[in-house]
Amino acid sequence: MAGAPADRRTARRAVRAPVGGRAPPPGSAATVGRMAQVVWRAEDRYPGGDPGAGIDTRHAFSFSGFYDPGNTGFGLLVACNEERLAPGAGFDTHPHRDVEIVTWVVEGELEHTDSTGHATVVRPGDVQRLGAGSGVRHSERNAGTAELRFVQMWLVPGVFGTAPEYEVVRGIADSTPFALPRTEAVLHVRRLADGERAAIPDAAYCYVQVVRGRVLLEDTAPDGTALGAGDAARLTGQQEGRELRAEGGAELLLWEMHAEPAYG
Repeated sequence: MAGAPADRRTARRAVRAPVGGRAPPPGSAATVGRMAQVVWRAEDRYPGGDPGAGIDTRHAFSFSGFYDPGNTGFGLLVACNEERLAPGAGFDTHPHRDVEIVTWVVEGELEHTDSTGHATVVRPGDVQRLGAGSGVRHSERNAGTAELRFVQMWLVPGVFGTAPEYEVVRGIADSTPFALPRTEAVLHVRRLADGERAAIPDAAYCYVQVVRGRVLLEDTAPDGTALGAGDAARLTGQQEGRELRAEGGAELLLWEMHAEPAYG
């Protein structure tokens, strides 16, 4: 699964000795009234994967062999990985436990198989969800003849040890909210034409991931803050009224989260 096996424990545990907290990129933090935002650029992501095996990964948070105590998650989100797989490349069967894994295919075909008997091919426009629960094993592979690109996001559930679950929402329509089961999180997929606007949900935590294109985020800057492909904005204390505006068209993944992890 887009890197090394993990569960709710490894999501918050060092896998290497800490290398020192990483501050947000210079000039990326801002305060808008009682709200706060931090922008992470595509080039600030941590490189990973296995280039020799045709796997190129860019991590938004601490993951697998890289640990940064200052960047382990945001709200319920503990991983947001951008993946590029060459034809035939993939992740062999490995386990997960107590994590909700949501995958958005940008280009190509993703082949998924798991220990509960599911075997599917996920394509652009589909939302795939794997609720690992008490434990599941799965594999992922590029099933096509062209490069596969996808974004994979891991969230901490509100309950642990439940039965594994799997689903694919085929061809989700623009602006249709996907309420992630067993969490206080909702995914909004937005495909915006040039000049079109998208409202930012009223939530304790909002995470905006630009998949392609460019948008302007309303803030204290005169013309807003520009976000391009691979950029992300982490918004806390979000209040109703702020918007994103597309410049030349854009595709966004926007997480609305109303809680932080509670491990008990």
